[in-house]
Amino acid sequence: MSIEPRAAPSQFAAKLRLALGGRAGWRGFAFQLLFAAALAWVGYEIVANARANLAAQRITSGFGFLENTAGFDVSQALIPYSGSDTYTRVLFVGLLNTLLVSIMGIFFATVIGFVVALGRLSPNWLLSRIAGGYVELLRNLPLLFQILFWYLAVLGALPNPRQSISLFGMFFLSNRGFVVPRPIADPGLLPFALAILIAIVAAIALRHYARQQLFDHGRKITIWPYVLGLLIGLPLLCALVFGVPVTFEIPVLKGFNFSGGSRLIPEFVALLLALSTYTASYIAEIVRGGILSVHKGQMEAGSSLGLHRGEALRLIVVPQALRVILPPLTNQYLNLTKNSSLAVAIGYPDLVSVFAGTTLSQTGQAIEIIAITMGVYLLISLTTSAIMSFYGWRISRSLGP
Repeated sequence: MSIEPRAAPSQFAAKLRLALGGRAGWRGFAFQLLFAAALAWVGYEIVANARANLAAQRITSGFGFLENTAGFDVSQALIPYSGSDTYTRVLFVGLLNTLLVSIMGIFFATVIGFVVALGRLSPNWLLSRIAGGYVELLRNLPLLFQILFWYLAVLGALPNPRQSISLFGMFFLSNRGFVVPRPIADPGLLPFALAILIAIVAAIALRHYARQQLFDHGRKITIWPYVLGLLIGLPLLCALVFGVPVTFEIPVLKGFNFSGGSRLIPEFVALLLALSTYTASYIAEIVRGGILSVHKGQMEAGSSLGLHRGEALRLIVVPQALRVILPPLTNQYLNLTKNSSLAVAIGYPDLVSVFAGTTLSQTGQAIEIIAITMGVYLLISLTTSAIMSFYGWRISRSLGP
């Protein structure tokens, strides 16, 4: 049994110098110490200055203000809220409004982006030029300008509620927003929701089975009639057995506004349209680049198997292109979420508007409120990145090396 000799002291000192100071040795280590000391001094000065300013303005630091009464209303709240609620409630109202417009914006931007990308790759000359014009126009206009365009030039030009645009006497579009019937839950809602969930799971299982048969045995199975029957027939049967799942409260014009129903405020619609169309112009180029990165022989191979152009794209090309698409696509999702803070320009009650805006101006707790807002956006971004990374890992594992 041999024992390796211990490193000589000179060798140990050299390794230590390299580990602490890099190639510059002890001199690099000294510079690092000086830089760390300078950062600590700057941090101390910032904290001391903040404490002095708070003391001069007689503002007590801490998060106790979150339990105080807010005293102001919010135009859109996904949870019950009134002016007598606390600032904590305001935080959650703003957060939910931000998540709502971000999630819906991501969905619509992805759909529009994929459609525009396929349009740009279409052999149809007119369709390709229209899609290209959309990308060049939307990408080169500032997002704030587009938000104001939708809010002032499009939605602001709509008639007042008395002259609103009516559809079937149940849907009303005016400059006050889009008023729709409000669903009210009935006892049959739970079984109906379970039936929809079971139908979706069964449809996914059928699709997985059909893909497995196609890739393993070359058998093409038509499943859309079964999927359609599950998604429509099972919930319909459940509604016949347990009763209707919901009833609808129809909005009625009373005075100068509508009573009853649910209202999508124009600020939400304008922000959603601007975020979706603007981000879709970038997603379209990302998807187009990803599809072009796949060798054209893959499309020819799909055609030789009897697949149509759409089937070859969906089953062969797009799954391979996702490796290239996902990283920049994740960046666009993060950008859309952060760009939603521009809602303050048109008064949409998102997190920045109601919490980092109104709440900050009323309480003066700038450090605490900005820190909470930063933490919330950081958490949203990290969660989005983790979800997309997991999805990318699953795609890579299914496609192989």
